[in-house]
This record gives sequence, C-alpha cells and structure tokens, in this order.
Amino acid sequence: MMRELDVVSALKKDSVLPPAQKKPVDYRKKNLKGMPERFLFECAIKLSMKPLTSATAAVLFHRFYRESDESEYDPYMIASSCLYLAGKIKDDPVKIRDVINVAHSTINRGAQPLELGDEYWSMRDTIVQAELFITRILKFDLTTVHPHKYMLHYMKSLQDWFGVKEWNALPVAKTAASFLQDFHHSAKILDHKPDHVAVSCLALAFQAYGVQVPLTDDVDETTAWYNIFCTDLTREKHWEIMEDIVEIYNTEAEIDETDE
Repeated sequence: MMRELDVVSALKKDSVLPPAQKKPVDYRKKNLKGMPERFLFECAIKLSMKPLTSATAAVLFHRFYRESDESEYDPYMIASSCLYLAGKIKDDPVKIRDVINVAHSTINRGAQPLELGDEYWSMRDTIVQAELFITRILKFDLTTVHPHKYMLHYMKSLQDWFGVKEWNALPVAKTAASFLQDFHHSAKILDHKPDHVAVSCLALAFQAYGVQVPLTDDVDETTAWYNIFCTDLTREKHWEIMEDIVEIYNTEAEIDETDE
C-alpha cells in the first residue's frame, strides 16, 4: 500500500495538465533534463501531428542519443529533424517550412516566421542533413513497435471485463493514453517491451483513480489482472515501469518550478 500512496502523491505534483495550460518554457535560458523532449512534443502539437507520429519522433530522438554523445549535437535541431522524419514514416507529413517556423518560434518566443534568407536556409539545411545523419546512425532501421496497438486491444478486453456501462463511466482509458504519450518524454521507454508498457499505463490509471479490476487480486501475482495479457510480466518489472512513468512528472515539475 505504501508504494501505491507514493505513486499517487507523485502524480499530484504535476497533475497531467494539458499543454495549453502549462507555462511556456524559455528553451534558450535553461538546460534541464527533459527540455528537448518537451520542445519536441510542443512543436508536434503546434504542427497538429497525430499522437502516433509524435511518439515515433520521440522514439527516434531517444534512439539517436543512445548511440550519440549528447554534447555533440544540438538536441533542438535533432528533435526538429525527428519530427520531420516521423511525419514521413507514419504517412503524416508536414512541410519542412512549417517545421522550421514552428521550431524557430518555439525557441524564440514571439518571433515572426523566418523570411527566405540566410537564417532560413541554414536551418533548413541543418534539419535535412540531420535527417540523413539520424537515419545512418540508426542503421536505416526506422521501424517502431508502439505500445498503442497493445493498449487498444487491452482496453477492448477490459471494457468487456468491466461491462460497457461501468467502463465508459471511468476516466481510465483517457488517463492511460495520456500516461503512454507522456512516457515518450523519457528514454526509458526504450528499456521496456511495448506490451508491458501498455499494461503498466493502464495499471497506473487504475491506481490513480482507485479502481480495482473485477475478480482479481493485485497482491497475489498469480491472480493479477495484467498476467492475463502479459504472462511474462513480473510484479517487480510492472512496478519498475510504473515508477519510470511517474518519474516523468517529477522531471516536468522541476522544469516548471525553475520558471516561477
């Protein structure tokens, strides 16, 4: 029970605010953990990218920096290039001019769109060259198996398990989807199997709202509901993933606190 209380209290520190309600970050003045990832998702929202596209961009970003020295490459230009590349991969393309202007105005708050001059062409060349470089670093393997498809399957099964009326009355589905998207802010998402991540996001949503899955006992690992979906997911791994997700909100809170 103590671990459950710790999870819920940590979530309350940064109460999953929609991006529009968060205070804008000055990316030029601070260099904190998690800021490039926030920049990536802020730009993705401004570009009206689909959630799966922005998640793909985040995975590309994290994979790139697993193979590269963080100090050698501008994370904001790499993030911009990952957005552009992800749009092509997921058939959700964005114009490179839009990527340039959104990235520029997000870094330089209140700036006007760039004119077709030296700064514009320099930024365009950087994003295009970075796209090719990222592809080479990842050995041309741009395939991503997302947890999203597993989550949709599990949600449908849980809806039948709870009953349609009771399931629809709960905010679990929306909250779990938010946890999943937010977990892409962390490189730790690469450390876990996608089906395990999907189940853990649902479990965290159940915990946050104090929901017990019918006819199950989370204390007894042999009857834990998630073992129906993931027979190889141990209780220890399950908790590790949930704690990694919660850590995202602690990081976000630290970024916001330094702006106050």
